[in-house]
Amino acid sequence: MIELFTDGSSRGNPGPGGYGVVLKSGSHRKEISAGFLLTTNNRMELLAVIVGLEALKRPGSLVTVYSDSSYVCDAVNKGWVFGWEKKLFAKKKNPDLWIRFLKIYRIHKVKFVWIKGHAGHPENERCDALAVEAALGQNLIKDSGYEQEVQTPVL
Repeated sequence: MIELFTDGSSRGNPGPGGYGVVLKSGSHRKEISAGFLLTTNNRMELLAVIVGLEALKRPGSLVTVYSDSSYVCDAVNKGWVFGWEKKLFAKKKNPDLWIRFLKIYRIHKVKFVWIKGHAGHPENERCDALAVEAALGQNLIKDSGYEQEVQTPVL
């Protein structure tokens, strides 16, 4: 069983942003984070989940994702993303990330658990700190998916 804790942050929405990930499996622990020049909070929340799942080495892993993002958890738990996919993500934001998410999601056995943010959960607080630190850091990455979406309005 793998536990994946995630959080995303943007300093302004849009603005500089980052994500933080904590992966736990038995005695193993791994932290991942990155920061972006211009992005949104929802993109960072979703990207945190994607990067965490992409870091797993064994297909078919049992994973519980803990996220304070209703956007991400509800999209999966309520089945919205599968309907969006059938409609080729028409009129939906972040299609580049949702397509990437679905590809890695289908490789594993993933369960989503929504947790209240900023409520003292140690791993969520750590992910938040990683995300904020990344958003405020140096050498921020260009979020080309966001910039392309802004240039090509959702129809």
